[in-house]
Amino acid sequence: MKSLLLAAGLAFGATAALAASETYTLDPSHSQIVFSYNHLGFSTTTGMFSGFEGTIQFDAEDPAASSVEVAFPTASLITGWDERNAHFLTGDFFDAEAAPEISFKSTAIEVTGETTGKITGDLTINGVTKPIVLDATMTQMGEHPMAKKPWVGFNATTTVIRSDFDMGQFAPYVSDEVAVTISIEAMKAE
Repeated sequence: MKSLLLAAGLAFGATAALAASETYTLDPSHSQIVFSYNHLGFSTTTGMFSGFEGTIQFDAEDPAASSVEVAFPTASLITGWDERNAHFLTGDFFDAEAAPEISFKSTAIEVTGETTGKITGDLTINGVTKPIVLDATMTQMGEHPMAKKPWVGFNATTTVIRSDFDMGQFAPYVSDEVAVTISIEAMKAE
């Protein structure tokens, strides 16, 4: 029965989202993406993006009818080493001058548990758009103790293949697979 309701929610998602969803705006000061990859077999190297803008249309009664749309500046990249940052922002990788923004827009949500789901969507990096799936968990939903307004938090993971986004420089020596961990907070829009 639950599967039938979820399917119906996806089929009529646009209508249901307008009727029952609430808009949450991302909190850029507490949202980030951390990525890691294998460097020549010697180490695991990490980096981070921040500066998010975006919204979550969250339907607590029918989470499958929810949606998310996020964008952030490519140049918000932090790797901990200035020379690596500069190289990653060139045409060898992210090409930040030609593609100054990275974005994600959900296309479907599959509820897999009480607080878990798979969010399918279109990821655009380096001017290339490809579908990916995020394994997501709602970490908390409730009143923010300082802001005194509704707040929600999510963690998600995925793996991105660099070469899918025309960023395959040095693969396979530098891993083509990049592990991505996302943590976001969002506040109810007024």
